[in-house]
Amino acid sequence: MKRFEALFTAVDQTTKTNVKVAALAEYFRAAPPEDKLWTVALFTGRRPRRTITASRLRDWAAERAGLPLWLFEDSYAVVGDLAETIALILPPAAEDSDESLSWWIGEIRRLSALDEEARKAGILAAWDRLGPTGRLLFTKLLTGGFRVGVSAKLVTRALAQATGTPEPELQHRLMGAWTPGSVTWESLIEEHDPTADASRPYPFYLAYQLDEPGDLGATADWFAERKWDGIRGQIVLRDGEHWLWSRGEELMTDRFPEFARLRDYLPAGTVIDGEVLAFASDAPLPFARLQPRIGRKTVPKKLLAEAPVILMAYDLLEDGGQDIRDLPFAERRARLAALVGALPPEAPMRLSPEVPIRDLDHLAEERAASRDLGAEGLMLKRRVSPYLAGRKRGDWWKWKVDPLTIDAVMIYAQAGSGRRANLYTDFTFAVRDGEEFVPFTKAYSGLTDAEFRQITAWVRRNTLQRFGPVRSVPAQQVFEIAFEGIQASPRHKSGVALRFPRMLRWRKDKPVAEIATMDELKEMLAAYG
Repeated sequence: MKRFEALFTAVDQTTKTNVKVAALAEYFRAAPPEDKLWTVALFTGRRPRRTITASRLRDWAAERAGLPLWLFEDSYAVVGDLAETIALILPPAAEDSDESLSWWIGEIRRLSALDEEARKAGILAAWDRLGPTGRLLFTKLLTGGFRVGVSAKLVTRALAQATGTPEPELQHRLMGAWTPGSVTWESLIEEHDPTADASRPYPFYLAYQLDEPGDLGATADWFAERKWDGIRGQIVLRDGEHWLWSRGEELMTDRFPEFARLRDYLPAGTVIDGEVLAFASDAPLPFARLQPRIGRKTVPKKLLAEAPVILMAYDLLEDGGQDIRDLPFAERRARLAALVGALPPEAPMRLSPEVPIRDLDHLAEERAASRDLGAEGLMLKRRVSPYLAGRKRGDWWKWKVDPLTIDAVMIYAQAGSGRRANLYTDFTFAVRDGEEFVPFTKAYSGLTDAEFRQITAWVRRNTLQRFGPVRSVPAQQVFEIAFEGIQASPRHKSGVALRFPRMLRWRKDKPVAEIATMDELKEMLAAYG
């Protein structure tokens, strides 16, 4: 565990990519195989399930520290992180532990099977054997909330340095439905087994945002299509089975049973990259129609009928069992068109239509029309480009439509977490409805650190009421809120919900009398919902 603590400290205390990669690579060279496997799992989002609730941990930590619960809660509000608060307030450990990371994860699993009294005794005993950093990590693992500022890309880069295995191969190995209980370090990283894990998708190729298309060069070199507003996914057909993966490496097969029919139409050894869309009458439906299906493990018949889906196919990654990602996009697209073109009309797949490019002015007109067609903008792909892994600049660009915007007033503020625990960063915004203010969205990104410090000072001077960590403030500060979509929502007082809201700018120049009204919000819902 001490070796893992040192790694966590090294990567948590720096923002320099090379320093993080070097620390990870050294760890992967020296740690035991079981610890290395769990470290890869933890750093790529494969965390153990929650063993105990946060409220129980608060009670037990306050009791062990001899603090009243209100004082613990106030400390938590200042620190902003439960595990860190517990690590800080507990008395020094009574003994020292030299067990490994994998041993401690095994202990967490053991505790999860015990009754509450035995679980409490085990957790208190663990806290008494770990130092502050060990307690922090142990508590985060207990709650299922372990996160660290390391991307999967950095993990694969470090693994490549430590093992000599090419990074693209490692990226592919780390995808799929593996867990530390289903593989070993050797089988996942070191052994070559081409038949392992037939479900495994390919790493997704991600595009950069394009601000000005004038630098692209000859338009004939580029292919354009809509950037559809759904869930990016890969459909994998191998060994008579099929799997659907999201861009976040989440297995979504059971949520979209319609795609099982593709096994009847497409050959085994086919992997297609595309967009899962709610789709009816030969047109995409709003994202809001798809959203109720995202969080479900099983989908009732009523929802299947209300939000039928297709895969809007973008790219062909595997054809006849052969990885064809190195072929030029134009050739992959031609093969994809042939496959999709042979499908019957009832098959849940369509080929993403090409948008012809006459010139840049015409391209701008097509981009401007995207929202009316249920799309977010355009994708531009160089015709000779291979399918790479991750976000690479140069060959793939996304040219999104400008976001929708609305002016609103802040009425509640809440402190952030982590390094922003001492700043108010999470705000609730309202629009006018006669003489009242109706809350309609929350946002926590878009301002600079300097602006967050300014608004924090204002919130502290102007707090009207406190509701736990939330502060009620006068309706005085106006912000321009940007968002990607709007939908009806009976769960919200305003009756609407925004997609990806963020603060575009702090409108210090605008009086509250000029913010948007509920009528204007409803007009936007009618136009874009």
